[in-house]
Order: sequence, then C-alpha cells, then structure tokens
Amino acid sequence: MPAITLNTPVPGPKSQALLQRRAKVVARGLSTAHLLFIERGEGATLTDVDGNTFIDFCGGIGTMNIGHGRVEVVKAAFEQASRVTHTAIQVAGYESYIACAEALCRLAPMSGDKAAMMVTTGTEAVENAVKLARSYTKRPAVLCFEHAFHGRSLGALSFTSRYRPYKVGFGPFLPEVYRLPYPYPYREGLSAAESVERFKTSLAQAFHTVIAPSQVAAIMVETVPGEGGFLAPPAGFLEHLREVCTREGIVFIIDEVQAGFGRTGKLFAIQHFGVEPDLMTCGKSLAAGFPLGAVVGRAEIVNSSDPGGLGGTYGGNPMACAAAVESMALFEREKLVERGAAMGKKLEAALRGLAEKHPLIGDVRGLGAMQAIELVTNRKTREPATAQASKVQAEARARGLLLLTAGTFGNVIRFLMPLNIDEAVLNEGLTVLDQALEAARA
Repeated sequence: MPAITLNTPVPGPKSQALLQRRAKVVARGLSTAHLLFIERGEGATLTDVDGNTFIDFCGGIGTMNIGHGRVEVVKAAFEQASRVTHTAIQVAGYESYIACAEALCRLAPMSGDKAAMMVTTGTEAVENAVKLARSYTKRPAVLCFEHAFHGRSLGALSFTSRYRPYKVGFGPFLPEVYRLPYPYPYREGLSAAESVERFKTSLAQAFHTVIAPSQVAAIMVETVPGEGGFLAPPAGFLEHLREVCTREGIVFIIDEVQAGFGRTGKLFAIQHFGVEPDLMTCGKSLAAGFPLGAVVGRAEIVNSSDPGGLGGTYGGNPMACAAAVESMALFEREKLVERGAAMGKKLEAALRGLAEKHPLIGDVRGLGAMQAIELVTNRKTREPATAQASKVQAEARARGLLLLTAGTFGNVIRFLMPLNIDEAVLNEGLTVLDQALEAARA
C-alpha cells in the first residue's frame, strides 16, 4: 500500500488558509521550505491539515532520526511533565538532567573523565563550547571553516560561513574569528588526498600570516558539514586537525548537531576517523524533536568555567532531558545505528543509479545515511544547478515527497529520512525523486 496519499493539490485549502493567517503575524525573515501545515507524523510520513500524506526525507532537518510519533519518547516526556515541567536548573535540580548527562558522557567518543551541560539548541551548544574553550585556554581566537553552519544567533553566525541568507544585514560579528577552506574535492577538481594536502598548506600559511597558534582557543568543525552540502571529510583531514590541536594546545571542537546520533552509520560521525574531540556539540536527534542541545567533553575543559558562567532559563528542560534519555536508550535497544548504516548503503547505491540516468546529478557523496546529490548544469564545468534544485524540490512535493536543499550554492539535495524507514517507503520516495529529477530536466 503506497505511503503517499494526495487528496488535494499542494498546498490544500486548509494550508492556504493558514498561510494567509501566517502572513499577517509571522516574521517575514522566517522562511519555510514547504508551505504546508502538518497535523501528525508517523514513522517516515507526515500528514497535513488537508489529509495529504507525504514521505518525509527531511526529518525535521535531521532531528527525527528515530522517526515520527515514537510513543516511548512521548510517554517519557509526559511522565516527567506530570511531575514537574520546569524549575530552571539554576534554581533547583531534577533527576532527568543528571540522567541525560550520564548517558551523554557514557556514549561520547572520548576517553577519560567527561562532563556535560544541557542547553536548548545546537546553536547554544556551539556558543557555550567556544566559551569553554576560551575559558580553558585563556586565548581569544577561533578557527572555523568555509561552507560551515553553526547556528543563527549573533555569536554562532560569526562561525557560520554562508553570507546569504543567514548573515546579510546582521553584522558586525564577533572578532577573532578566522575562516579556513574546507576540503571540497569535487569543486576543487582534486583527488581527496590532493585536497587534504592543499588544506594542510593553507593552515600552515594561516598560522604564519593570519593568527599565531598560541592565540587560538579552538578549531571548530562540523564532522560532516550539513547546510554546506554534506561534504564528507576526506581521509587525513580531521586526523590532521587533531594532531595540530594536540601540538599547539588548541581545543578541538567537533560539531555533531546534524551528523550525530546514527546519521552516518556510527552513533557519532567522528567515530569513523579514529580521533577524539576535546568538546562535542549535540542537538537535533538528541531528544527526538524536543528542544535540547548539549556540550559534552573532557571534564577539565567543561569544568573550566566559574559557577554561574554557564546556563540558561530553559537549558536542559526536564521534559526534554527525559525525552533524550529515552531516545538514547532507543538507539541502543533497537540497534538504530546499525539499521541506519544498512539503509545508508541502499540509499547510496540508489542515488548512484540515479546519477547514471540523470546528467543533472554531478556528484553523489556522504557518509552512511548522510547522503546528498549535487546538481550541476554541466558535469564538465560543474556549474551549480541552483534553480533546478528548487525545481526538483517543488516537483517532488507535488508528488508527495518532501526534500531539503543545501549547499553554499543551494544546488544540493540532502537526505535526512528517519533511520528506521521502511524499505518499501524508502523505495517509493526514491521513485518520486526519479520522477522529480526527470521533470526538472524537462
């Protein structure tokens, strides 16, 4: 039985009515990829207010790795809510916060003593990780990367790379932030090894001409850049960063907000590379849709701030922490990382098959289930097919499949479906993707 059901044209009349209400009261700067209004979600499908059911390849931008409508998570949050919904951890503690920190410290891919702090979003996690790195090292500078996305608050925007639409009109940004090229073999026209060597040269030159390593508090990098277009790091890149940070006394911050919690075939993407971060930021699928972010890392760094230097009114909300504890338990209980790795192999094979059929696809890349296709108007020149990417998204939506674009040039289609998606539903979605690619080319 097909997962997709379309009862009305998209958007339907009820969604259109809500769009009219939205236009009067919601900030114009808040964009939405799909102008629908969702009533309920189950597994890998979403049903809108008009009764149309879509296959969801967006996953709340990587937030629903365990799927929509998980009653176990809802039950855990409800049981916590029935006791207490909020105290603010700065006022009085609650067990779910401690349990969440314990689980994170147990699972975090680093040796030695670890500690964690909870916040509300991945953006807050990024900003607090930088605060902790500065507190620990007593240094001011942060190195980050092109194609990076670390959040939309004023501080996090300083580390985010893409100027439009995220940064235009919002500056000036934080001082002492320096940006490095991220290896991008496809756009550079280089092999992975050549791209890494080029980066090593760039980093060494930056330390001679831009900022002394003795002034750098942290190097912060997404394990797999998400908004930047799912740029799977070539072998040797993250390993070199770890070596440099160890040698120069720099805190190595890994941003796992989008890549973490099973998306790449490991619980955390950094586990593919045999190196340990000093600090790691988490969010999105940490709490299966409840607002929660976290910083976890070496205890001596996490504990370097004076009491009162960290916190936030809603950071580590009791219900969100309870949801996260159950979500992390589900990953282990249902072997979702292994299921996601298997699904990722099928997805990659299917996308490579589509690339043989559709010249619009210039590159297929990713790590595990964190896969993407980069669209180009010409495979030789690699000219970004930005308009065609938007067209693919629109054609897919009209047929019942929700997709997300990404990439610095907006020409990448990324795939963030739940890791436990039913194989038949996955195949149905890929069939629609095939049709949307053909329609965009036509």
